[in-house]
Amino acid sequence: MIVRLALVLAVLLVVPAVLAGERSGAAPMARGYNGLAATPPMGWNDYNAVGLDVTEDLVRRTADTMVSSGLRDAGYRYVTIDDGWMAARRDADGNLQPDPARFPHGIAALAAYLHARGLEFGIYADAGVHTCGGLPGSLGHERADADRFAAWGVDYLKYDNCYAGPGCAANSCPDGTEQPARDRYARMRDALLSTGRPIVFSICSWGTGDVARWAAGYGNLWRTTGDITATYASLVSIFHQTVGLGDHAGPGGWNDPDMLEVGNGMTAVEDRTELTLWAALAAPLMIGTDLVHARPETLALLANPRVIAIDQDPLGRPARPVSSANGLDVLSRPLAGGDTAIVLFNETDQPATIATPAPGRTATDVWTGATTTTNGALRATVPAHGAMLYRIAG
Repeated sequence: MIVRLALVLAVLLVVPAVLAGERSGAAPMARGYNGLAATPPMGWNDYNAVGLDVTEDLVRRTADTMVSSGLRDAGYRYVTIDDGWMAARRDADGNLQPDPARFPHGIAALAAYLHARGLEFGIYADAGVHTCGGLPGSLGHERADADRFAAWGVDYLKYDNCYAGPGCAANSCPDGTEQPARDRYARMRDALLSTGRPIVFSICSWGTGDVARWAAGYGNLWRTTGDITATYASLVSIFHQTVGLGDHAGPGGWNDPDMLEVGNGMTAVEDRTELTLWAALAAPLMIGTDLVHARPETLALLANPRVIAIDQDPLGRPARPVSSANGLDVLSRPLAGGDTAIVLFNETDQPATIATPAPGRTATDVWTGATTTTNGALRATVPAHGAMLYRIAG
């Protein structure tokens, strides 16, 4: 409660400046402008598992699973409902309202259910005239919608980018009607700040318009790519689109390579590779599988404390490429206290030996906890599609 009060006070102190920025258009702010997301957010989002078919019952059962499985205590705190939660039309006063069949007890009651279990509540909206699923968008309603979210107890907003200008009849607008993304995201950013409630702001514009280069003053995380799918090809593509953007991320603002597909049909090796790469890249860890029916090995993979510690390292510096040739990649990430995280990633379809100089003398396999002496070099045989993650003592 003390932490939340401090965050509220911090937000209120910047509101006058925000309102001034709102009048001048898409005014940039410093990364971490709202005092939130000092480390990459962790949680769960329903979309990869159920698409538009999210229900109140699913969210409640997922929340209970996150508590009973230990995922909440491992750091997964945000439970976010994605597209599909809204009614087809706003109410008579122009307010967003939940689909009464999917959310019979309303959104505020669902937020209270999550808060009572030590979880945070996230919700979805869109910066255009419709959501990607064709439900009411927030363009022109930013202040009213932000106030509505705050009143409901929202802690996290995922803000999509479909139907992004007046007159849009499809995801791409006719020439001359699309409003710049910066303007639309700045309006919602400022509206969220004006509520006085700490709300993490997740920008979802799919990596378009070099979003990573400007988004740090507009949101707490920003998508660097299009939507992920549960395939190895998608994983590799998203990795390559994100790995070179580390200079733009850090405490308060993070590159977001989309939600985790762990547990959704890739191989066990590929699941581990995805989590390894996301942790090295200091990416948000948003689980995208059906946790209620998840296998024990999936839950154990997601909850590995040594991997989470890499992702959540307070220094907040994403990994950089050290070498990349013939589908064999080495990444290095500096950690608080002088340690270094090293990733050996084999993109190919055959096992391969990868070697790199090591900056310390002791290496811990982050997945297994086994420790070895490096003698100045790190070498491992990495399975096809696999990634090894090591913590090198400083």
